[in-house]
Amino acid sequence: MSEPTVITLGCRLNAYESEVMRGHARAAGLDDAVIVNTCAVTSEAVRNASQTIRRIRRENPTARIIVTGCAAQVEPERFAEMAEVDHVIGNGEKMKAETFAGLTIPDSERVQVDDIMSVRETASHMIEGFGTRARAYVQVQNGCDHRCTFCIIPYGRGPSRSVPAGHVVAEIRSLVEKGFPEVVLTGVDITSYGPDLPGEMTLGKLVRQILKHVPGLKRLRLSSIDQVEADPHLLMALAEEDRLMPHLHLSMQAGDDLILKRMKRRHSRSDAIRFCEEVRRIRPDVVFGADLIAGFPTETEDMFARSLGIVDDCGLTFLHVFPFSPRKGTPAARMPQVARATVKERAARLRAKGTDVLDAYLNRQAGENCDVLMERDRVGRTPHFAEVDVSGRGDFLAGEIIKARITGRNGDKLMGEAIA
Repeated sequence: MSEPTVITLGCRLNAYESEVMRGHARAAGLDDAVIVNTCAVTSEAVRNASQTIRRIRRENPTARIIVTGCAAQVEPERFAEMAEVDHVIGNGEKMKAETFAGLTIPDSERVQVDDIMSVRETASHMIEGFGTRARAYVQVQNGCDHRCTFCIIPYGRGPSRSVPAGHVVAEIRSLVEKGFPEVVLTGVDITSYGPDLPGEMTLGKLVRQILKHVPGLKRLRLSSIDQVEADPHLLMALAEEDRLMPHLHLSMQAGDDLILKRMKRRHSRSDAIRFCEEVRRIRPDVVFGADLIAGFPTETEDMFARSLGIVDDCGLTFLHVFPFSPRKGTPAARMPQVARATVKERAARLRAKGTDVLDAYLNRQAGENCDVLMERDRVGRTPHFAEVDVSGRGDFLAGEIIKARITGRNGDKLMGEAIA
């Protein structure tokens, strides 16, 4: 029996929302549908979405192609003009069962994209699975109230809004009962969680409630956080809760104060360094990742050198490097631009630095024993999110947590041997 196909582009929140849409489309009987859940974080991401849609149409001439996600929300006319596209639906509409039910009606409206800024609530959606029994994503927040000068995402996601803690706990309990050992809390700006809820909620308080009320959850992981918003309860949880994984991915973006100011970020270089030092003090085994942008408008070589230097000053391990890409409609697109060749060259240097620090980290793991969450075949992840190829016994089950001794590395992966 056929069922809807969902192509997910972009972030972990999109991955979660794709599963919600898959359920809605299945319930509506849209078995011939291909849903493309797009990303708009860069101009390249939008171009990639268009290319993906054309490829899908070539490979599936009779499929019903439904385009949604941030790119569809921000640039609906772009996708409406594509002959390959049957329907364009916005980020608000895509989470409603009635939207997909309506698509089964002949002559249903082709473009359904409303004002995302009018959305004030984010509902909790119970989902059945993610194609693997290892890890599930749970949406706790959506939207963003900040206006970083390079970012189009608030216009694709709308204002910040939080899922009530009780709903989050109930969903995670259900996922644990279905056999998921690890849950990732995700959203657009998850450290802004709570102000729109009663009871002075924060992300840290939510984490505490989850771990208290779902004792069967073996691992809780956070998606990208904004370090300036980390609340005291979150730091306490990192210090005291072994089930909260020691891996934080930071929305850092740059290491130069003037560039951070021009980005309209709310932290300084010293704030970022101080945060990493504090977390490492209370959780010595923590590993940090970070988003960094190369070639932001007006960036000089000295400014870039400070961004390069923050990798060592903060002790970063996993880098996600973005060459700056101007997004139409953002203030940064109107600033004096750095030459494209320079942007690419700086991004390459940042990535090379990322390779160096990751190499150093992986090399230090030889001889360590760790718990590995198996994902597929013989591949799993450590608590620090390093990938491991495991040998030493028969088949492993997806979702099984095993003890392994790290024996070395192979490229970006660790090599491990199961401990009986």
